[in-house]
Amino acid sequence: MRFGDRRSSDNVEYREGGGGGFGGGGGGGGALLGLVFSRFGIVGVLLLAGVGWLVGGDPLGLMGGGGVQQTETAPANRNAGQVCASNSTYRFACQTLASTEDQWTAMFRAMGQTYQPPRMVLYTSGAPSGCGAADSRMGPFYCPADRSVYLDTTFFDELARRFAAPGDFAQAYVIAHEVGHHIQNLLGIAAKVSQARAQASEAEANNLSVRMELQADCFAGVWAKTADDSAKILEQGDIEEGLNAAAAIGDDRLQRRSQGYVVPESFTHGSSEQRVRWFKQGMQAGNVNSCDTFSTDQL
Repeated sequence: MRFGDRRSSDNVEYREGGGGGFGGGGGGGGALLGLVFSRFGIVGVLLLAGVGWLVGGDPLGLMGGGGVQQTETAPANRNAGQVCASNSTYRFACQTLASTEDQWTAMFRAMGQTYQPPRMVLYTSGAPSGCGAADSRMGPFYCPADRSVYLDTTFFDELARRFAAPGDFAQAYVIAHEVGHHIQNLLGIAAKVSQARAQASEAEANNLSVRMELQADCFAGVWAKTADDSAKILEQGDIEEGLNAAAAIGDDRLQRRSQGYVVPESFTHGSSEQRVRWFKQGMQAGNVNSCDTFSTDQL
């Protein structure tokens, strides 16, 4: 990707503490998810779970113990500029967030609305969040309580090694997907889905969850399209990196990897083929209206 000297976001902080797991100050995984459910419903839990479910982890099972060790030096303070400049990985994450801010600000303006960007909290192993204790083993997630994206960037190493999805655009896709959940929150989509899920069967609720995740993938594609149109940030091979990352974390591939067989009715994020298709949909159309995953029978 060609970010060069483009700006970093000011909506970034580095946070530490929180016990390194849900068994500490967060009060346990059950308490964490109970808190989020009581305030935001089942969709809040799904947004919180983020890539934790997506990579085959169970947020309810993340008790005790530290996460993966950070491979780059963590910043000594929490000033946004110094956090972003503290290492190359953080700088890239900050520039990616800034790019999403630029594009979504313009798109919201075109819709007659004002975009309120999320914060991005970078941390190592564990940190407090508005939804309880963040843990690196959950992967990146969006917390609706404080409208923040939480990211331990060692997940990018996991993405490359465990899921064979390396590359800077694969990393940008992960951030843009979580920002996509923020867009759903701002547009009221998350609240509507939460209400629908409360009256749905388990199979119908899972289907709504899949539609939420596929829409966030599509929103990530919309960002990539509009950002490249305006600033030419993509290089040869970047699109393939994003598509590879989307495919690597499909429910079918993750289930086959973890248990040797696939149970489609249990999907909560979508198959590899679906995730690739909707990411491509957003990239090709570059328009929010192209991401209506709720009005189509064919996902």
